[in-house]
Amino acid sequence: MEKVKVAVDAMGGDNAPLEIVKGAVEAAKESAAVEVYLVGKKEVVEAELAKYEYPKERVVIVDASEVIETAEPPVIAIRQKKDSSLVKALEMVRTGECDAYVSAGSTGATLVGGQVIVGRLKGVERPPLAPLIPTENGPALLIDCGANVDARPSMLLQFAKMGSIYMENICGIKNPRVGIVNIGAEEEKGNQLVKETFPLLKNCPDINFIGSVEARDIPLGVADVIVCEAFTGNIILKMYEGVAGTLLKQIKSGLMSCTRGKIGGLLVKPVLKETLKQFDLEEYGGAPLLGLNGLVVKTHGSSKAVEIKNSVLQCVTFKEQRINEKIKEKLSVQD
Repeated sequence: MEKVKVAVDAMGGDNAPLEIVKGAVEAAKESAAVEVYLVGKKEVVEAELAKYEYPKERVVIVDASEVIETAEPPVIAIRQKKDSSLVKALEMVRTGECDAYVSAGSTGATLVGGQVIVGRLKGVERPPLAPLIPTENGPALLIDCGANVDARPSMLLQFAKMGSIYMENICGIKNPRVGIVNIGAEEEKGNQLVKETFPLLKNCPDINFIGSVEARDIPLGVADVIVCEAFTGNIILKMYEGVAGTLLKQIKSGLMSCTRGKIGGLLVKPVLKETLKQFDLEEYGGAPLLGLNGLVVKTHGSSKAVEIKNSVLQCVTFKEQRINEKIKEKLSVQD
């Protein structure tokens, strides 16, 4: 079996290295196809690994003496901190030593490093950050949610094509429905970017375009690929996270407010737990930066072990399904 080699930024994120190392170990234990390279301060990573039993031949430490902090300017940090866990892990993908990179660290540095160090596939204008988000009908891909605040219509068309490939091959959705985020269902509505992009999507034979999608309809699962520029996408994602957290908090508060609520809570707990799990963003892993020469996956800064584990495991599916090769074919990109 060919191993999928994943470089994990062990020092990136609010809960590093504890949750990062734990998640990487769990991924290696769950899938024999995974080979994890934990990049970070050797003595720190070793101390965390000592807590676990794990397949030692598939969990390797790569020493990196520096750490890029979230508040640092991304371009300057990447230039100056060549021995940081983030830069060294991305370099491992660039050289082909690893197939993929996973980090909960600086989003800005990951986005810049993905383009500057790993590099774009030939013909890709800009790589979009594309997380899976929960809906009534299963996960949908939100593309872009943070990489390209100022996008052109041609870029959104590429996002739609890449998103369709991802959903068909990673989530098994045949002929995925593509919608563009808009303030109404009518074709003539929207800002200049949406108005110019709409006909490009409508006339593209490579995608199943269903038209405009309003924000309130996204949780209903009306589209499988939700296309927008990063400013809009990031607002949608953060609102999703905020509403989900608030609802969960209010449900718990209501159930615990009286004896009847506590009894009812015990009765519905198994069903409620399973339902809420479907709307837990951690269950979907991280957001891939599509259109690069290797796979770069960005997870939440507050990621716990389960999200790191799922992010590492999604790298296996990405490699096995030849996503990059299919993106090149769909975009008619030739080396």
